[in-house]
Amino acid sequence: MNQSPVETALSRAMIRWSLTKSTPIADSSRSAIFRVEQNGRNFAVLKILKPLGAVEERRGAQLLEWYGGEGAATIFEIHGDTIFMEWLDGGTLGDAVRAGHDDQASIALCTLVAGLQRPRGEAPEFLLPLRERFQALFDTEVRIWPHTARDMYARAAGIAHKLFDRPTAQIPLHGDLHHDNILSSDRGWLAIDPKGLLGDPAYELANAFINPVGAPDQVKDPRRIAALADIIAERLGHDRKRILGWACAHAALSACWSLADGEAITWQLTMLPLLLSAYDQA
Repeated sequence: MNQSPVETALSRAMIRWSLTKSTPIADSSRSAIFRVEQNGRNFAVLKILKPLGAVEERRGAQLLEWYGGEGAATIFEIHGDTIFMEWLDGGTLGDAVRAGHDDQASIALCTLVAGLQRPRGEAPEFLLPLRERFQALFDTEVRIWPHTARDMYARAAGIAHKLFDRPTAQIPLHGDLHHDNILSSDRGWLAIDPKGLLGDPAYELANAFINPVGAPDQVKDPRRIAALADIIAERLGHDRKRILGWACAHAALSACWSLADGEAITWQLTMLPLLLSAYDQA
């Protein structure tokens, strides 16, 4: 029987890196992920990219390489569409929030971002400009939004335009830093699954305002929104209104992605008025 492309890539990777055992962990339209062993001693991860996600996943892996294992999972090697990287099996920062430790998680988020954003020399050339990432927000036809939410969409899109019209420093960004993309390890909290963007450093934690999943009461509390903005502004030195502006813009962008995929936007519609209100008050 002929092997599938994933099976072929796995077989070649096992030989290339002298691996002795593989266990499937996840399989999606974008990639297949295996936990692998090296002589029964050390665990690692093989991520085999599929055509749908290859460009974005490879860009993210290359950014992890650039981070060099500081504040992020270590990439051992990238060969074609196969990524060989560090195995992390600790809990996520989302688990800490769901256990009632949101303030501590917010501080950990900022500490992690401060490490990721430290100067590392010239930015890689392969990164996607943040403005291109937001194209879905600007291209979305407002009529696909619920009638009662169209004003919020227009406001969030206007805020995004204003942010892009007042550019700041352009630095490499993880681009998808939410609590469940940060895992515990013996090296501390480490980020995984970046998008590999280039843009405003104040955007990096925009996704944290609508995450983590499974903790709606904490996340939608206006006091939490204000406290998170305060912590980010204080610890990372970004303008507080700009931080909240990106949170509004990202929530609307997330809704546009969901609408395009035929998914409900109930959560985004819960968060957008709260974020817009916090932005107005900043």
